[in-house]
Amino acid sequence: MRSLYWLLTLLALCSCKDSQQKPKAPQKPSETLSETTAQPNTGSYSKADLVSNLTPLIDPAKLDTLKGKRAATPRLRKACYWLQIAHKNGFDVGQIIDLSYDPNGPVDPLRAKAQRASLIRNRLILERLGCFDEAGLAKLRKGNAPTITKGPYAGEIVTGDHIIPRSVCPELDNKIYNLEMMPLTLKQRKGAKVTQRQIDLAKRWNQDGLLSNAGLQAVLAGR
Repeated sequence: MRSLYWLLTLLALCSCKDSQQKPKAPQKPSETLSETTAQPNTGSYSKADLVSNLTPLIDPAKLDTLKGKRAATPRLRKACYWLQIAHKNGFDVGQIIDLSYDPNGPVDPLRAKAQRASLIRNRLILERLGCFDEAGLAKLRKGNAPTITKGPYAGEIVTGDHIIPRSVCPELDNKIYNLEMMPLTLKQRKGAKVTQRQIDLAKRWNQDGLLSNAGLQAVLAGR
């Protein structure tokens, strides 16, 4: 009994000592690539980890050499996966994108701007459609289409759609800034229509050197 008494006393003292220790002050965010922040179910990633995974997926030089129809869509899905992981780990998504261009050398700033906007928009679309559950993240990481879990299109897959249809302007097929995540039925309903949105984008991209004159004329002729 005496041994048990001392054991319980020792455990109580240890517990009391631990509870009296001052909590560690939270680490201030750092602007270096080595910064890490842990979040439940998303792992712990540094900026360097995230940048190294995102860089090859959004490298314009690599995107321009892709072969086959819609070859950039799996890359966009993978990129959205890493951007969501960055978001869940407390990093600024736009900053991670910007840092991911540095290892690739000089990048046309207007293309980088258009691609950046597209990546941020597509991550938000997937988030609002509820595609970042455990099953969705597993599919996105491999470049596969996730299933929608929120809203009227729940149960459908979300697929990559060309804002300016590929059949109208093939040169924009593998340009990330021309890709947008969309429920399958909406994509099928949209088809190859050219609306004012497509025309306005085509004019802007042409002015920015992201669409050829021939491409612009094709879009204008397709309305």
